[in-house]
Amino acid sequence: MEDAALATHLAGTRVLLCYGLLGEVMAGLRPIGLDYMAGQIDWLARIGVAARVLRLPTVAPVGVNAGRIAEAALAEDGPFILVGHSKGGLEALAALLRPGMAPRCRGFIALQSPFRGSPVADRVCGVRAFHLATHHAARLLGLGTGRGVKDLTTAVRARWMQDHAAAIAALVEAVPMASLATAIGPTPSAQDRAHAPIALDGGGGLGAE
Repeated sequence: MEDAALATHLAGTRVLLCYGLLGEVMAGLRPIGLDYMAGQIDWLARIGVAARVLRLPTVAPVGVNAGRIAEAALAEDGPFILVGHSKGGLEALAALLRPGMAPRCRGFIALQSPFRGSPVADRVCGVRAFHLATHHAARLLGLGTGRGVKDLTTAVRARWMQDHAAAIAALVEAVPMASLATAIGPTPSAQDRAHAPIALDGGGGLGAE
């Protein structure tokens, strides 16, 4: 869709973006080009679409941030679209299950969101010293607690997805949504090769089963 057509289509709708883990830290580095949502916000503003990033402590528990997202979204004057990256996608999904959210939401886009858990989180939480270090660092920096990382583990996510399967299935029928992720191609770069063991170790689709 061309920019002008998209702007017309989204007239009266606000796009709300949710960072992934440590996204607010990256936002603080915007002057040197490390705020990975800056391009989207700048583009949307340029074509006349109302958009903003929801400023959340991204290491906070998923359920806590889901409540913050729901409060912010329902405070908007009109409909909204939620865009969540990584952990932000999990929080946005949980927010959409809150009362009053789905009827106001025109769409949900999840980017690289590990709905069924992250093997990286499993490894961090599997070593007590690492998990404690993460917890204390997050608290010291005002980013949340170690619970936010534990919420990304495959065991926690599997239970959550199972417990909310019926509600998610109903939400999928009510709200247009897309879950997007990258894939490692046949000739990966050095960076992709470094990430390959994690990428091949499990993912997280948005299935309700």
